[in-house]
Amino acid sequence: MSRPPLPPFTRETAAQKARMAEDAWNSRDPVRVSLAYTEDSRWRNRSDVFQGREAIVAFLTRKWEKEQDYRLIKDLWAFDGNRIAVRFQYEWHDAGGQWYRSYGNEQWEFDEHGLMKRREASINDIAIAEKDRRLHWAAPGPRPADVPGLGSEPF
Repeated sequence: MSRPPLPPFTRETAAQKARMAEDAWNSRDPVRVSLAYTEDSRWRNRSDVFQGREAIVAFLTRKWEKEQDYRLIKDLWAFDGNRIAVRFQYEWHDAGGQWYRSYGNEQWEFDEHGLMKRREASINDIAIAEKDRRLHWAAPGPRPADVPGLGSEPF
């Protein structure tokens, strides 16, 4: 199985890979997302550490049960060879209706087929008022073209 673009990455292909990941995560489909990772992909997400596609599907299923109306933007930060670093923010609310904006950084490492074999994510959550939300589009689904990326937007 191959998942272009393949390493070594250029600025253009690394940005494309980040946008593809953003679109997949915004689908909120754990199985679809898991197919971008190797069968034995290793993850660190906050304090959770696990390995393999089955664990990824289970993790994402729990995540999106908790993080309702999830909307995500990823932005390329750096790249080199088969590695990409992104920064991101996403908004969601819990079952009680409290909204959050989550900020973070991810480091990705890919195999020669363009599948992610390692993902490390550091994430912080900030409670926000619903009126302070920045990410508005019909979800689940990809970010529309008229919704800007992170660019120089302050945290």
